[in-house]
Amino acid sequence: MSERKPYASDLSDERWALIEPVLTAWKAAHPSVSGHQGRYTMREIVNALLYQSRTGCQWNLLPHDLPPRSAVLYYYRRWREDGTDQTIHDLLRFQVRESKGRSADPSLVVLDTQSVRAAAGVPAATTGKDAAKKVPGRKRGLATDVLGLVIAVVVTAASVHDNAIGTALLDRVVAATVPGSVQSALVDQGFKTSVVAHGATHGIHVKIVERNPADQGFVPQPKRWIVEQTYGTLSLHRRLVRDYEHDPASSESRVFWAMTDVMTRRLTSTST
Repeated sequence: MSERKPYASDLSDERWALIEPVLTAWKAAHPSVSGHQGRYTMREIVNALLYQSRTGCQWNLLPHDLPPRSAVLYYYRRWREDGTDQTIHDLLRFQVRESKGRSADPSLVVLDTQSVRAAAGVPAATTGKDAAKKVPGRKRGLATDVLGLVIAVVVTAASVHDNAIGTALLDRVVAATVPGSVQSALVDQGFKTSVVAHGATHGIHVKIVERNPADQGFVPQPKRWIVEQTYGTLSLHRRLVRDYEHDPASSESRVFWAMTDVMTRRLTSTST
């Protein structure tokens, strides 16, 4: 492939070096039956995914100087299905936390949900309407640490209650961290005692943070507001402004790729 003019979303050499070992190992473990090495480099495939994440473009509108839709979609689906996208994300999360003098896994997580509209063409069977927020579409649940890094993500129809998402998030937090590392979780009043009880089964103390009745207007709540900041950061990736994915698992994968973009920039002190 001839040299092309870089996009602002492209990986720098330093950022690529952070994830290259994982994808090189993946490629070696998945050789082509025919022995073909592939026309496109793993770096260019990731560049195409990050371009789409930032711009929100459709698959068939990827620029002609990036790998074609067929190649990018193939790897995107393979990495989503075998968990490579989350592996890359989690390894970067460990590095960001350790760079801040923290252990690889947090002791406290913050849970929250966000309802977003679904794009035209998203299957109705995987969407619903958030009765409280009057938003038709899907609901994202995030568990973050106090640095705003994503520990777990769950995507459901917007009609699913926060309780169900909260319990699913706690299960995924436990699966994504060293046993016993997470001891506490903060949630807002949208979550109920069933989430508190479920957290107890994992040895996690879930605290429902209630709004001070004396507060007027918007008042950020210490620590619990961190997850809202993460939602704001994710909204800079236009692919996440709405839910464009037919499969909720793809929606979750989009969060991992967006945070991979964020964390490689943090670790290399670069920005767009």
